[in-house]
Amino acid sequence: MKHITRNTLGATLALLSPALWAATAPVTPVTPKVMLVAMFAPEAQNWIDRLHLTKEIQVPGLAAEYPAIRCNAQDVCLMVTGMGQTNAAASTLALALSPQFDLRKTYFIVAGIAGINPHHGTLGTTAWAHYLVEFGTQWEIDSRDVPKDWPTGYLGINTKGPNEKPPLDYKTEVFELNPKLQAKAFALSQKVTLSESKESAAWRVKYPYAPANQPPQVTQCDTLAGNTWFSGTRLSERAEVWTKLLTDGKGVYCTTQQEDNSTYEALLRASKAGKVDVNRLAVVRAGSDFDRPYPGYSEVDNLLKYADQGAFVPALENLYRTGNPLVQAIVGD
Repeated sequence: MKHITRNTLGATLALLSPALWAATAPVTPVTPKVMLVAMFAPEAQNWIDRLHLTKEIQVPGLAAEYPAIRCNAQDVCLMVTGMGQTNAAASTLALALSPQFDLRKTYFIVAGIAGINPHHGTLGTTAWAHYLVEFGTQWEIDSRDVPKDWPTGYLGINTKGPNEKPPLDYKTEVFELNPKLQAKAFALSQKVTLSESKESAAWRVKYPYAPANQPPQVTQCDTLAGNTWFSGTRLSERAEVWTKLLTDGKGVYCTTQQEDNSTYEALLRASKAGKVDVNRLAVVRAGSDFDRPYPGYSEVDNLLKYADQGAFVPALENLYRTGNPLVQAIVGD
């Protein structure tokens, strides 16, 4: 074995040191003022284009389809979680725990499309949520097999009937967002003019009551999460009752989506670890289709032909119009 001289060792270390430093030198974390949260690409595109979110930061653990956080020079960033509860929770926690970001003072804004309750909104309506309610955490019996006096086959876990509040053993059934932030978000956006298409305008007037048959506006009401994409009058009425039960009569169900309770729980755990502040979370959802048909229309077609309602593009546009005033207020503060 040859002896390594002091000069040889020094030269070797000199050659290795640049690579060694590149691998081990600490990277200054990105500190966004705002982190926008979309669930799939169409919800993200308006933000990317209009806020010039051109810088990409790869984060391990994000969805394979959306592996990077996009940011701009004004400290606004965007994450696309992937659709559904599993993707939302996994992606959100991966970001929150990433050493590449310091999110302790970051505001999170979830902005996504949703089904809309025609008694509290219309196609294109945007709604800032106060309560996040999980619809999927229930017992279910086939509705053909339930007692005659039961209006539904759904009931809370460990209850005796569909109108009894469950004990909330899962700890994720209902969350209350920061009411001051919700009020601020609504105040900044309530006078925004929302868009609609010829198709969505024609569809909404088929409903014989307001606000379903009126032009879309910004509102405040609550959102229901669950991986099962439900549709129809009876299920939607159950959503109304379930929201009232879990919020002790305070909540008003108006939008239905898949992810928001999962996103919140991931941020809550990160908040308890000191990585984020869950009180800096706002949720806005835009109605892209009605959760139930107008009188005389098929319950089945309301789901299978939901795209005929024509509100997909207006809902995406209205997410930006409604959410951007809050983004700009935070950036300018």
